[in-house]
Amino acid sequence: MFAMLIFVLLSIMAQLKADHGFDVRHHLSTVTKYDAVKDIVKASANSIPDGCTPIHLNLVARHGTRSPTKKRMRELDKLASHLEELIKDAEEQNLSLEKVPSWLQGWESPWRGKLKGGELIRNGEEEMYNLGIRIRERFPELFEEEYHPDVYPIKASQIPRASASAVAFGMGLLSEKGSLGPARQRAFAVTSESRASDIILRFHDCCGNYKVFRKRQEPAVDKLKEPVLDEITSALVSRYGLNFTRQDVDMLWFLCKQEASVLDITDQACGLFSPYEVALLEWADDLEMFILKGYGNSINYRMGVPLLEDVVQSMEQAIKAKEEKHAPGSYEKARLRFAHAETVVPFSCLLGLFLDGSEFQKMQREEPLELPPKPPQSRNWHGSTVAPFAGNNMLVLHSCPANSESKYFVQVLHNEHPILMAGCNGSDVCPFEEFKEKIVAPHLKHDYNSLCTVHLEAPEQKPVPTKASSPF
Repeated sequence: MFAMLIFVLLSIMAQLKADHGFDVRHHLSTVTKYDAVKDIVKASANSIPDGCTPIHLNLVARHGTRSPTKKRMRELDKLASHLEELIKDAEEQNLSLEKVPSWLQGWESPWRGKLKGGELIRNGEEEMYNLGIRIRERFPELFEEEYHPDVYPIKASQIPRASASAVAFGMGLLSEKGSLGPARQRAFAVTSESRASDIILRFHDCCGNYKVFRKRQEPAVDKLKEPVLDEITSALVSRYGLNFTRQDVDMLWFLCKQEASVLDITDQACGLFSPYEVALLEWADDLEMFILKGYGNSINYRMGVPLLEDVVQSMEQAIKAKEEKHAPGSYEKARLRFAHAETVVPFSCLLGLFLDGSEFQKMQREEPLELPPKPPQSRNWHGSTVAPFAGNNMLVLHSCPANSESKYFVQVLHNEHPILMAGCNGSDVCPFEEFKEKIVAPHLKHDYNSLCTVHLEAPEQKPVPTKASSPF
């Protein structure tokens, strides 16, 4: 009996110790701030061959931290009204409110009365500005030339938070490079395609079959998430004595993410949940992202092939300029793109990131992949690292004239760190021809128009299993 008591006490102490080191800001799925997670990566040795120099850079970045959208702000107003009703009901039933956190009583949404939403906030501007500075300092050979939009094209989707991110990035990249104002800024161009036809950065908006798939799949995804929400709803009702519903818990988790990422508040809505409950909620979000944006269905990333083709084309042009000894300033040295999680996640999948070798082979054969395992099991697929605010992939093309294996190598950096590619024998660096053959070519058999055009009798997408193979 004494031994059992000691075991229980040690278990409690271990849990308290683990909880003490827990930071909810690292576990907000795709609502995570960049600085919270950009350096949380598995160590990967930089394996660029000796004597190589970067000659071209492709950047595909998500916009920086933003405010909640207008629709979500209205939902938070409704949450405030419902919380008020729950507390009033408890008082009418003479229930004790001692367990109810004081902030909940009389709570109002921080965005109450705001008429617009979804814009880049100051922290998001800083994320992108600092990213621009770091990239310039990391690759001085690429950014030593005088700015010209044909040498350093900056492209953004036609959504204000993406174009604002491109502007903030450009201000950092070109700071002290001009003569405007005390910061010596200079003007630069940001170009966008029409939202209705942008198959490079908003391919998900233009792909009819994807919209059909997503609409059909969303109820099944909601069904998968229900057990997590039900489990946590039961726990919160018991813990705080209020008659929370599943919808309340879903919105309180959304509020937690907004408070922690946008307002840096972690002791209100986030404080309602234990670290394990946060892990479950984060996993449920990651599951949704996996199914609707990631490896859950091949259409999610196959529709991003125009972006992959654009990246490869830019590298081929850089190689041609190098081989033909074009004059400096006459060819492109970096192609810089700013878009959304719906862009970065599929692009990461096209590169085969966050997969082991067997999973990569399955993906290329278009076989379904296993869903990310439920906590406490470990997983590679975390929205907080795959596509946080300002999350990015960089493909750096290196010229390696002294290397006998290949004259040109591609290194992939995810959130500025080298990342292993299962398609290139688990290396972060790949000979350019091998990169095209093993990673790019298998995707090119899919034509965007054929993939995305809705036919009247389009075959119904296979739903995600919710019973026999459910992760719960």
